[in-house]
Amino acid sequence: MNIIKRKFDTLVIGAGGAGLRAALQLSQADAKVAVVSKVFPTRSHTVAAQGGMNAALGNVTPDNWHWHMYDTVKGSDYLGDQDAIEYMCRAAPNTVIELEHFGVPFSRLENGHIYQRPFGGQSQNFGGDQAARTCAAADRTGHAMLHSLYQQNIRAKTHFFDEFFAVDLLKNEVGDVLGAIAYDIETSEKIIIEAKTTLIATGGAGQLFRTNTNASINTGDGMAMALRAGIPLQDMEFFQFHPTGVAGKGMLITEGVRGEGGYLINCDGERFMERYAPHAKDLASRDVVSRAIAIEIREGRGCGTKKDHVLLKLDHLGSDVIKKRLPGIRDTSLTFLGIDPIEEPIPVFPTAHYTMGGIPTNLYGEVVVPAGTGGEEVIPGLYAAGECACASVHGANRLGGNSLLDIVVFGRAAGNHIIDYLKTHHYHLILPDDSIDEALARLERWEKVDSKQGDAPDSQELSEQSSDQANNNHETYTVSELKAELKQVMEEKCGVFRTEDVLAEGVQQVKEIKEKLSHAYITDHSLVFNTARVEALELENLIEIGLATVISALARKESRGAHSRIDYEKRDDESWMKHSLYYMKNNSLFYKPVRTKALTVETFPPKERVY
Repeated sequence: MNIIKRKFDTLVIGAGGAGLRAALQLSQADAKVAVVSKVFPTRSHTVAAQGGMNAALGNVTPDNWHWHMYDTVKGSDYLGDQDAIEYMCRAAPNTVIELEHFGVPFSRLENGHIYQRPFGGQSQNFGGDQAARTCAAADRTGHAMLHSLYQQNIRAKTHFFDEFFAVDLLKNEVGDVLGAIAYDIETSEKIIIEAKTTLIATGGAGQLFRTNTNASINTGDGMAMALRAGIPLQDMEFFQFHPTGVAGKGMLITEGVRGEGGYLINCDGERFMERYAPHAKDLASRDVVSRAIAIEIREGRGCGTKKDHVLLKLDHLGSDVIKKRLPGIRDTSLTFLGIDPIEEPIPVFPTAHYTMGGIPTNLYGEVVVPAGTGGEEVIPGLYAAGECACASVHGANRLGGNSLLDIVVFGRAAGNHIIDYLKTHHYHLILPDDSIDEALARLERWEKVDSKQGDAPDSQELSEQSSDQANNNHETYTVSELKAELKQVMEEKCGVFRTEDVLAEGVQQVKEIKEKLSHAYITDHSLVFNTARVEALELENLIEIGLATVISALARKESRGAHSRIDYEKRDDESWMKHSLYYMKNNSLFYKPVRTKALTVETFPPKERVY
């Protein structure tokens, strides 16, 4: 088999904030690191994060990490693991200072300290007055972080495989993960990257939904690779809908707008969040605000001719604040709506935003799976960090500002643990030749339509292929058709509000789409960079993530955080204070307890969650 092979100490799949932070830690420790990314690293989706990163620096209001921990546990609707949450919140202040030393240009106060803005779900003194905890670089914080981390990795001589698509993990007979097979998007050349350790950091799966805030690259690739390797996904029913996406389009309008003093109004000009969250108002947790907007529209108080959105008002902030603190938001509104928020409000509606679930890990980024004794066991040498992972610090609902914190804290933690792992694992394990057969089969399935070594099939070939399939009583489909169908189904059947019947329909429809995929073909004739094949592989991944999401949602018969069941309106701690684990084999579900014991402080017991 004539495939290029390369060997590294660590393979990092994904070049967003988590992957780059881990790679930097490793490269600075003189490990030989490869980073595989299907886009140029600074185009990874971390670049789109706007509002900021939480840390209890106390630069604007009194603060400490323990208050931050309380807010995060409460925000998670008590499904977050409290040891992981304590770890993250304790690490936050030093993490921000470390990023500042890496060159991240945080906005400043008049006294020179890092600027911090209020965000939803933040409080002082365990639920008291509003806190200002989110460290921001205007409204382009993720952009600033990602570019700084990339430059530091270049300085540290991290090896990048840019515009390579990671197809599947490679394992030996006993289940050790020994690297991955990747695909050069430009040349279609395959490469095997063998590694003593592998870190999955591929981000979320927002492209599951028709209207979303995510880049087109967010197709759940790492999570799907884990599923195919026999690893479960945790808490996939909890998908966050951001309250303020551009209505009808989905582009993100940062929570920082409300943190700076913006607020939501309905068609009557009413500041309606005062009815849903009397204390926090527009800075309630994201799931609360999203449901409030959906209810306002459902009850006929939406705005516009179709009454299908609400308005985000910020003109009262003044042009100086908007231009200084929210320049990117103003640009987005002008570009996509022709609206200048200095003069008039922005139409907004909840839009798919963040994958709270993912590959289950411990505090050190190690991937963990249930053991036969009821405990957990670590998969040696396999790690995950960032949005594709589930530590779980976000539980049923993520607080704004905690995602950038999550990726950097656990990216660094994974890097440190890998350094220690490599000290006792000096040699590469033997990679069996047959371990790559399944991954190659996935690639070849989409190369069969390419009968001219680089050209898409002409119309006659497609006609003959369609005829052959018709003779087998199969209708043919295009990848783009099936992708659009999947996104529509997920949006309609697994949205902000859910019911048993609608979710059951969603499960059946996604299963039908998976069946149709076996009769799909590529119609894109512009295969110059093999992008059509990549889109087909991405669709395979999205379908598996879609099944994990909707099947997990159907099974959880309660309302908790972002999972709102109209038919089960209350949170049920007695029956459902547990994490779901979805396995690809037989679409099966298992459960494990929430880690309620913190590391050094008392547990925050569940109580009614009000803002």
